[in-house]
Amino acid sequence: MSRVYNFSAGPAVLPEEVLREAADEMLDYRGSGMSVMEMSHRSKTYDAIIKEAEKDLRSLMGIPDNYRVLFLQGGASQQFAMIPMNLMKNRVADYIITGQWAKKAWKEAQIYGKANAIASSEDKTFSYIPDCSDLPVSPDADYVYICENNTIYGTKFKTLPNTKGKTLVADVSSCFLSEPVDVTKYGLIYGGVQKNIGPAGVVIVIIREDLITEDTLEGTPTMLKYKTHADADSLYNTPPAYGIYICGKVFKWIEKMGGLTAMRDRNEKKAKILYDFLDSSVLFKGTVEKDSRSLMNVPFITGNDELDAKFVKEAAENGLVSLKGHRSVGGMRASIYNAMPVEGVEALVSFMRKFEEENA
Repeated sequence: MSRVYNFSAGPAVLPEEVLREAADEMLDYRGSGMSVMEMSHRSKTYDAIIKEAEKDLRSLMGIPDNYRVLFLQGGASQQFAMIPMNLMKNRVADYIITGQWAKKAWKEAQIYGKANAIASSEDKTFSYIPDCSDLPVSPDADYVYICENNTIYGTKFKTLPNTKGKTLVADVSSCFLSEPVDVTKYGLIYGGVQKNIGPAGVVIVIIREDLITEDTLEGTPTMLKYKTHADADSLYNTPPAYGIYICGKVFKWIEKMGGLTAMRDRNEKKAKILYDFLDSSVLFKGTVEKDSRSLMNVPFITGNDELDAKFVKEAAENGLVSLKGHRSVGGMRASIYNAMPVEGVEALVSFMRKFEEENA
């Protein structure tokens, strides 16, 4: 069977080149006589893999020396607790609620202290990013938290919030490595890799060194302290070794493609093809306000549930899979991450045009 165009929100499409390379190394990684899946994480061979992955990520993102890169487990959702446990010294934090994941993070933080929702777009089903230029940031807040790209709703912060000097913490799971980023604007950036970088099971945390301390909330488990993992170079316990190995390959693929500026240009081109069609379509319409649109996740509807279901079914029959919208919002969603080729988006638009002619 030939490969489909996979528009899944995550786990998501990976570069074919990376998958082929991993397949070639599956039984024997570079003369070691074994797979990376079988290798001790304490071996010299694996140590070189994880160190090179970190070096390549630092190079891609221009990560300054006073930031640590941690390869962790527990997914992005575990960070909802880990962040307040480690950073909520005053037991106060401010959250900007732009979707389900930011809301879940905010609710989790309430277990550990006072978590203030200082802005929200829930009034319009999270279809826009609120104006964050002058927010009521709490004077004693330990940090301001955002989910930078909202996978379910297809919105993205185009301008970072004015945190009035407070540390910015960002979940970038679904826009990780999709465009250049100034790491110095954040105290902590993190993301699950299963959308844009690798297989499920790895979460990458990029954290400024001054935020890594022994001074965590009372009762914080050893495994949930950033210091534990920073001190052990992400090898305190057995890491998600194979997942990190694939991430390393994706970092090299991005570099080969021209780095993050080239990725942004490629992603803008793909998104434009899809948004231009949605803006001119008589049947389909996008659900996000134009100035808040994500380059990665594009939700759209016909306005008729039965027609939506028919579209998803027929698209799958034509090799365009995983287009069903999140269960909380319905409709359709095309996730067009870094590894989605432009041909995939063109094929989708071509099918949408045909479907429109037959059903409008």
